[in-house]
Amino acid sequence: MSTQRRQFASDNYAGCTPEAWAAMDEARHGHAPGYGDDEWTARAADMVRELFETDCSVFFVFNGTAANSLALASCCQSYHSILCHELAHVETDECGAPEFFSNGTKVLLLPGENGKIDPAGIERTVKKRTDLHFPKPRAVSLTQSTEVGTAYTPDEIKAIWAKTKSLGLKLHMDGARFANAVASLGCSPKSITWQAGVDVLCFGGTKQGMAAGEAVVFFNRELAHEFEWRCKQAGQLASKMRFLSAPWVGMLKDGAWLRHAAHANAMAARLEAALAGLPGAKLLFPRQANGVFVELPLPAIEKLRARGWKFYTFIGAGGCRFMCSWDTQPEDVDVLAADVRSALAVN
Repeated sequence: MSTQRRQFASDNYAGCTPEAWAAMDEARHGHAPGYGDDEWTARAADMVRELFETDCSVFFVFNGTAANSLALASCCQSYHSILCHELAHVETDECGAPEFFSNGTKVLLLPGENGKIDPAGIERTVKKRTDLHFPKPRAVSLTQSTEVGTAYTPDEIKAIWAKTKSLGLKLHMDGARFANAVASLGCSPKSITWQAGVDVLCFGGTKQGMAAGEAVVFFNRELAHEFEWRCKQAGQLASKMRFLSAPWVGMLKDGAWLRHAAHANAMAARLEAALAGLPGAKLLFPRQANGVFVELPLPAIEKLRARGWKFYTFIGAGGCRFMCSWDTQPEDVDVLAADVRSALAVN
C-alpha cells in the first residue's frame, strides 16, 4: 500500500516511531496479565517516575481528551469551575468533555498574549464573583506547549502557581506536546512540572510518535484517589494495557521522546526561517515548539490546497497552522516553503 506525502496539518498524521513500534512488537508475544497488572505497565510507570525524579501516580489512557477531562474532574466538584486560556485545547477542541466528565464543572476563559495565561487574569476572574450563584473556581489548566506554539518557561509557571496557591486552586497541565516544550526550553521535566507547582500533568504520547496512549501523572497524589475507577467508568481502562504502556518504555528508555521532539522543533524552525520575510506572509506567533502559524492571502491558501497540502486554519487565533512531526524531513519543509513562495508570487 502506497504512503501519502508527509503533511503539516497535524503531528497526529505521522506514523509510529521505531522505538515505540519495537516495544509494542516485543510486548505482543505470549500472555500477560490484563488491565495494567503486567510488567510493561509497571516498568513504564517507573520510568515516568525516574524521568520526573519524584514519586508520582501514573495512569495510561487511550487519548488526550480523556486524559485532560478525567484529570480535571479529579480536581473538581460539579459546582466548581476551571480557568484556562481562551484558546486552550480543553476549551476549543474537546467537545465539552471536561464539563461532561466532571458532571458540569464550568470552564471560564482567560485572555493572554501568545496563548499564555496572565497570573493577574486568574486573580481578576476568581475575585470577580464570589457569591453562591456563580461556580466556584477550583483549578487552572495550562497548555504546554500552547495552542499557538509557544512554551511556558519555569518562571512563568511558578508565577502562575504562586497565584493559584494563594487562591486555593489546583494546577493542571495539558502536555499533549510537553516533549516539544522540554526540547525547546532545554530544561528538566521536573522544572516545569512539580517543581513549578503543577499538581497533575497529561503527558502526551500520541503526538510524540506513539500509535496511541497518554500518561496522566499526578504529582499531587491525593488527587489520584480512586482515579482508576474514573478511568474504568470512562472506558479508558485497556484490557490489554501493555499495548498502551509498552511504547512508553521504548520512547523513554534511551531518550527517544526528547530526540524526536527536538527534531520536530528543528523542522519547524527551518520552516519559520523559510517563510520569514516573504511578501504576503505574516508570522503570527513566536515559534517555540513544532508549530508555525502564518497569515496568508486566501488565494494562496487555495492554491496550496489545490497542490495537495493539508493544514488547518481554525486552530489558535487563526492563520495557517503548519505542524512538524518526528518524521518530518528537511526536504518536506523545503518543498512546502517553495510552494508557499510560488502561491504568493501569483497573487
